[in-house]
Amino acid sequence: MCAVLLVNLGTPDEPTASALRRYLAEFLSDPRVVEIPRLVWLPILHGIILRTRPARSAAKYASVWMPEGSPLAVWTQRQTAALDQALKSSGHNLLVRHAMRYGNPSLPSVLDELRRAGVTKLLVLPLYPQYAAATTASIHDKLAQWTAGARRMPELRFVTEYHDDPAYIQALADKLQAHWQEHGQGDKLVLSFHGVPERSLLLGDPYHCQCYKTGRLLREALGLPPERVLITFQSRFGKAKWLEPYTEPTLIELARQGVQSVDVMCPGFVADCLETLEEIAQEAREAYLAAGGKRFSFVPCLNDSAPWIAALQGLVERQLKGWPTLQTQDEAAASAQRELALKLGAAD
Repeated sequence: MCAVLLVNLGTPDEPTASALRRYLAEFLSDPRVVEIPRLVWLPILHGIILRTRPARSAAKYASVWMPEGSPLAVWTQRQTAALDQALKSSGHNLLVRHAMRYGNPSLPSVLDELRRAGVTKLLVLPLYPQYAAATTASIHDKLAQWTAGARRMPELRFVTEYHDDPAYIQALADKLQAHWQEHGQGDKLVLSFHGVPERSLLLGDPYHCQCYKTGRLLREALGLPPERVLITFQSRFGKAKWLEPYTEPTLIELARQGVQSVDVMCPGFVADCLETLEEIAQEAREAYLAAGGKRFSFVPCLNDSAPWIAALQGLVERQLKGWPTLQTQDEAAASAQRELALKLGAAD
């Protein structure tokens, strides 16, 4: 049995201080995320940050929480279901699941579930188009921890990056063009990527270069001149220097320069989450308007848009080559009969 596992960053189970404390403790304890010696960092984390930050973060999560739960969890579930349906419609017989690097459903728990289901070939696809050690490599670390304790590990394939995948770029372009048709086009397009410490770039992390390549390819797909598009970095944490230019100060400066309207998109996030819905659509909007800007238009993430699901399907199918995922005619007929029987049973 073959399986595809989508992996996203993670989210607290609920927008409460206690849930945020559990989530942040796991997230900020990852040495890939905070590259400070443990003896120095852990007392700060447990003695200061986990005592003060959870309540503030909980209030931010509450401002974007959906009826079904955390936006990141909801959109990741919908992406998984849509990809599963697309692959089945193309004749593939395999399992499609999702997991979170931090929080639930945890990566080890989903891997255990797949092992119990008889999966012997597994494709792991992190939902990070641009590679960073703090994100993509951290998933690989956790996967390696699980395989280290497995008596029989599955055959593994792991997608490290797809920042320049043509279908991903086109999905971003389609999203922007649809947004402009409905809301009009701003004077500037700001592409805001999640930041990482500048030290990561100096140590050889390709994330910065891949963000700029994604931005350039998207600008070219849209037919925009270079001066219309700015690439910035958000979500700075701590006092160290992070990748620049920073998103919010850039927006404030644009407003002060007389730029009347901006469109802001976050291409590195494939699902809307706290960083897009609260940090950009709320905080950055308020800062830009307070500085004199007139119109701030937030462009939602790819979420479960049809072009993005098609891009995901293309990524997966290229990686699955050589694995026995396509159903025979007899298997497809039997599967259709089982689904029909289930539907009839539900109707009764």
